[in-house]
Amino acid sequence: MLTVGLAMLQGARHEHAEALRGAAAELEVNVNIVECRRASHVSPELDALILPGGESTTMRIASQHESLLHAIFDWMELHPHRPVLGTCAGAILLSSPGEGRQPFLSATIERNAWGRQRQSFESAVEVILDTPSGKDSTAPEAQRDIFDHLPLEMQSQAAPVLDDGFPGVFIRAPRFVTNGLSCTPVAMLGEEVVGVLDGTKLGLTFHPELTIDRRFHRWLLHQAGQSKEVK
Repeated sequence: MLTVGLAMLQGARHEHAEALRGAAAELEVNVNIVECRRASHVSPELDALILPGGESTTMRIASQHESLLHAIFDWMELHPHRPVLGTCAGAILLSSPGEGRQPFLSATIERNAWGRQRQSFESAVEVILDTPSGKDSTAPEAQRDIFDHLPLEMQSQAAPVLDDGFPGVFIRAPRFVTNGLSCTPVAMLGEEVVGVLDGTKLGLTFHPELTIDRRFHRWLLHQAGQSKEVK
């Protein structure tokens, strides 16, 4: 059983949960998703963590009452070998955690660099990341959250799997401005770096949870399993 924390700050949180369930089914592993709403939910038992998209400034403000971001950053510093996936605003938080902390991604990033909401777009992305393959599978029936909500059904609305690359969904997307020495580009939009890996921290400027291509969520679970084995 792998336990993955999902920061419930903002953005496509339920879509990430659905993608995790699908990835777990494809890898034939069991996953327990912990919805992290307050600091006490960010426990040492987490094997991996997801920081979803949204608006990074709003996320910082919204987390102050329950000290959620503070606890998340503490967890990452205490468990440097456990994987974290940050998408869009999540990548911004990894690159610029604030609070006097060292960045978890050494790349610098610029907010909303592609323009406003109407400049959002979809485009094929080249992935240069070793991701485990998984069997074709339908995710198990989704579980209701504490508010009795079901995750959105993404199968009919998500960007499909592409033959010529990953279906990149860019929504008010940030851009990587510089790439630190410890960062490896793992996703490219033409000559533009749109995904970087720094140790076990993966930052993407697009939204893989809004597609039915689950390779990044499979990567997270695979890395979590490897980290768990060496504890």
